Amino acid sequence: MPFIEESDLLDLHKDIDKAQIINERLLDQIKFKNKDLRKLKLQRNVLLSISLLFIVSVLAITSYTAGFSSKNALENQNNLLVSIDSLDAIKTRIDNLKLQNQELSLVHEFYLAKAFLEKEKIYSVQIKSFVDNNVTLASEALTNTLFVKTNPFYAYSLGNFETLDEARVFRKQLVQMGFEDAFVASYQDGKRVQIEDPY
Repeated sequence: MPFIEESDLLDLHKDIDKAQIINERLLDQIKFKNKDLRKLKLQRNVLLSISLLFIVSVLAITSYTAGFSSKNALENQNNLLVSIDSLDAIKTRIDNLKLQNQELSLVHEFYLAKAFLEKEKIYSVQIKSFVDNNVTLASEALTNTLFVKTNPFYAYSLGNFETLDEARVFRKQLVQMGFEDAFVASYQDGKRVQIEDPY
């Protein structure tokens, strides 16, 4: 196996580490937005329930008092005008909640897309396999690595790529550095699917 400086290997992983940090921050933001979405949905449902209860009670009161004398009819008319003003305020609030719900739906769709991508196939470049699970060979600064059990060995791979072409480019760089046995493999749900054609 060729000799490689740890600093050279760390330089190769800077971009990969940056992408992983961005993904972690994005996932945290998605979780926070998802909590807000649930909270706003609950508030919307409570507000709609209160609004419906208010409307039903106003209608019940006005219909009950409608049978009284003309003096009571005049008072009912004033009460009805007040309730119409209240209904306008409620309608405005409902429209605002609908707009907020649309914005949160976009965040929710993004979260679902992110969850879907986690189930997708990724590509990584395997550079070594061991009989024992010896992860002490890697520096703690290298966070974008895979240690996968491929019976009867443990495979050590570098990088997580969305496309096969990206992984092939990274493999070429490693081969130029002396890792002539490096190859690209595809992984899904934490398991190796297949060894890919290097060209």
